[in-house]
Amino acid sequence: MVLMLDGIALETTDDGFLRDAAQWNRRVADELARLEAIEINDAHWEILLFIRDYYQQFKHLPNARMFVTAVRKQFGEDKGNSRYLQKLFPQGPLKYACKIAGLPKPPTCL
Repeated sequence: MVLMLDGIALETTDDGFLRDAAQWNRRVADELARLEAIEINDAHWEILLFIRDYYQQFKHLPNARMFVTAVRKQFGEDKGNSRYLQKLFPQGPLKYACKIAGLPKPPTCL
């Protein structure tokens, strides 16, 4: 599939994940979020940039439990819990954080 944004064709998987994470930027994130009916705010950006850093550092994506634990370690108990992350990404915190962050679909997500 192709997502057109500002005259640039971005290839995506059938699930809407970017095929090339290097094409990602904040404008792309805004558009990916809009397609999922998510309005990005500072709390979203904190998690999006965190998961991108995690992926760059470890060269893999965590499973859902590891994701919550990593967020808790980085940002504390208030943000490192399933309820908080579910409010930001109601359809699935790990899957949609990765999608909007321009990362591959986590292997543990349907």
